[in-house]
Amino acid sequence: MVVFKKVKCFEVSFADPQKVYCGGEKVTGKVLVEVAEVTRVTAVRVLACGVAKVLWSQNCKQEMEYLRFEDTLQMEEQPTDSDGSVIMRPGNFYEYKFGFELPQGPLGSSFKGKYGSVKYWVKAFLDRPSHPPQEAQKHFQVEDSVNVDTPDLMSPVSGKKYKKMTCMFIPDGHISMSACINRKGFCEGEDICISADFENTCSRIVVPKAAIISKHTYLANGQTKVFTQKLCSVRGNHIISGMTDSWRGKSIRVPKIKPSILGCNILRVEYSLLVYVSVPGAKKIILNLPLVIGSSSSGMNSRTSSMASQASSEMSWIELNIPGTPEAPPGYLDIVPEDHRLESPTTPLLDDLDGACDSPIFMYAPEFKYMPPPTYTEVDVNKNTCVQ
Repeated sequence: MVVFKKVKCFEVSFADPQKVYCGGEKVTGKVLVEVAEVTRVTAVRVLACGVAKVLWSQNCKQEMEYLRFEDTLQMEEQPTDSDGSVIMRPGNFYEYKFGFELPQGPLGSSFKGKYGSVKYWVKAFLDRPSHPPQEAQKHFQVEDSVNVDTPDLMSPVSGKKYKKMTCMFIPDGHISMSACINRKGFCEGEDICISADFENTCSRIVVPKAAIISKHTYLANGQTKVFTQKLCSVRGNHIISGMTDSWRGKSIRVPKIKPSILGCNILRVEYSLLVYVSVPGAKKIILNLPLVIGSSSSGMNSRTSSMASQASSEMSWIELNIPGTPEAPPGYLDIVPEDHRLESPTTPLLDDLDGACDSPIFMYAPEFKYMPPPTYTEVDVNKNTCVQ
């Protein structure tokens, strides 16, 4: 009967467990070993890896390596045999220190999505005679430095949209809009100030809105998966037929999100600001302004001075509790870009969280549920008896 020597503790510990590392920085730590009985250890090895992985089926999987570091660790002032092995005794803690530098080039930020991830970890191996290697693993976080203060990301971004409307194939005026943001690069917690103009000459009442959208693109074996998500939104006032509206100082705050991942060949994380107009009975008119979410910025964006001023800028007509208005489904060419095939179109994505019907012209009488009559007593004056 073979009795295996027990290892009481074997784990990886980082010098700064909460630190988020950037390219070029040094990752340090130690491997801790404690045994329950006298044990001969031939080697303690470490392997550090950083891998981007995409997977959604057996035939669609791909990996990209950012980091690979291997080393055999030695303890300081610890006597070793001629073959490099050591004798460990119970009651003692043994520490093997390790350290390595992350590559200077662009690294993918730590990320976990629906069909892929970017992960970094250190795995330790404990080698003993006549035993399979024992393993211990621990992940650490890496954030690729994306500086949004570059000239390209500090330049304004703008766009225009114009669409002729029809009602039962009869011309029904047009809707036009133009929007601009003062720069393309932002960081978490900053406010995006939107300047926009809207014109409505059709017979319907429309509502301008804006939303921050995330787009995760996964590529493997020549195929593409795209996952989009609406993160936050703001809305403006209703615009009736023949009227215009303008946004000056309308803002939307960047939520807590991961920085953009743009340098990876198999996985991309992109963001955009969609300024759009909801039109009852028709497709939304959408203007896409690309964003880059960074990890560092020397300047601070202007913020709303008080809650009252923010509330006043968000004032709109009273939202009625009325059912959603049917909307014509978007055409295939409108929702599928030339370079990607979306898993879900953008317009239904915006519909999901828009809430109640946008136009007060569609109203209905709510269904009232009457309470049952109270318990009462009838008195027969002739017989002086009570009937419940």
